[in-house]
Amino acid sequence: VQLQASGGGLVQPGGSLRLSCAASGSMLSIPVMGWYRQAPGKQRELVAQVLSGGQATYADAVKGRFTASRESAKSTMYLQMYNLKPEDTAVYYCNAVVIRTVSGAPSTYWGQGTLVTVSS
Repeated sequence: VQLQASGGGLVQPGGSLRLSCAASGSMLSIPVMGWYRQAPGKQRELVAQVLSGGQATYADAVKGRFTASRESAKSTMYLQMYNLKPEDTAVYYCNAVVIRTVSGAPSTYWGQGTLVTVSS
C-alpha cells in the first residue's frame, strides 16, 4: 500500500490550499484516513480524520477553517484549507488505516509528506 500526498506550496496568510492523498495497492477497505502535520521543532500532530462513512473530526486549531473529505471510489482524501495562518506552516502527512484481507488485522500507512508554507 502506498499513499501519495500532493498540493502543498507557498501561500500568503489568509489564502487557501487543497491537499490530496491517493492510496494505491491491494486493499479491502480503509476505515480511517487522516491528515497530520509537523512543524519545525515540534511533534507531529493530528489535523483531521475522516471515517469511511465520511464523518470528519478536526483539531481545535483548524476547526472552521479546514475541511477534510474522502472520495471512497478513488481511495482519495482531501484537505481543503482556508484562511491559512503562519502557524499552519508544516509538513503535512496523510495516514491511512487499511484492511488488506478479510481476516487480516488493520495496518497503518503513511505518505511522504507535502510542505505547506504560509508567509507573506
